[in-house]
Amino acid sequence: MAEITIAGIMRAGAYSPNHIGNDTAIFNATAEQLRKRGCLVNVYSEEQFNENEKDIKEDIILAMCRQQDSIARLQRLEDEGRLVINSGYGIENCTRERMTRILLGNGIPYPDSLIVNTNENVKPLIEKAGFQSCWIKRGDFHAMHKEDVSYCRHAEEAQEVLQEYFYRGIKRAVINVHLVGDLVKFYGIRGSQFFYWFYPFDEGHSKYGHEAVNGRSQGLEFDKQALMDMCNRAAEELNVVIYGGDCIVGQDGSVKIIDFNDWPSFAPCRIEAAPNIAKAILSIVKQYHKS
Repeated sequence: MAEITIAGIMRAGAYSPNHIGNDTAIFNATAEQLRKRGCLVNVYSEEQFNENEKDIKEDIILAMCRQQDSIARLQRLEDEGRLVINSGYGIENCTRERMTRILLGNGIPYPDSLIVNTNENVKPLIEKAGFQSCWIKRGDFHAMHKEDVSYCRHAEEAQEVLQEYFYRGIKRAVINVHLVGDLVKFYGIRGSQFFYWFYPFDEGHSKYGHEAVNGRSQGLEFDKQALMDMCNRAAEELNVVIYGGDCIVGQDGSVKIIDFNDWPSFAPCRIEAAPNIAKAILSIVKQYHKS
């Protein structure tokens, strides 16, 4: 087989809040694993990709991009027949409003939610839905700042936060009911047996400090295989291969996904994850060359 040449597009720092080093580390580790398997990996910054899209000649693109312009470019290249992992369409599907609609629409366990305009009166909606406390999350894009995800103790506070979103130019938001239980973070690779989960608060793993709301885990029992199966199904519906996210385990052992991300940092399991990501990519490349 001819040498496999891959364009690796890194994530711009603005889209790796508090995790620039970790995101860079898993990307570089994956690229190195691909090189060990005989691939040529040419690495570009997200800025280089946006400024010189025509210079990307490789048919296979490994993408960590998050900028809106980058996503549009990835989608265009995908439509032209190039192989893009994660798909630009999948990356877009992980933005909050689209993710909420897709997961709920496909019956994947997810919190009861409202999708609203940030300039509307939401107090009656929250009260009618029976939300005692809730989370407000920007609906239009990935979270870039701590304030893009806000915990609210009651409807009045939620209305104030939503108004702040409006003043910041964020037009749409998702309101999730707050779920009580153990917060679990997970990482996975669709189409492989690799899956890793842990309690982020207990391990001191945090992006914005929101883990403190649920606090230390109680060690509630849940079905680990069912969690992996659910996450892989979510990845399939969202059209991503390399993924991660968060879920809540309830007192009854039920599990609901509360966040799902395209290519996270894999920080606690990077050494184990990188070769598995590389293997999954090469498997997809093999199918691409057969088609």
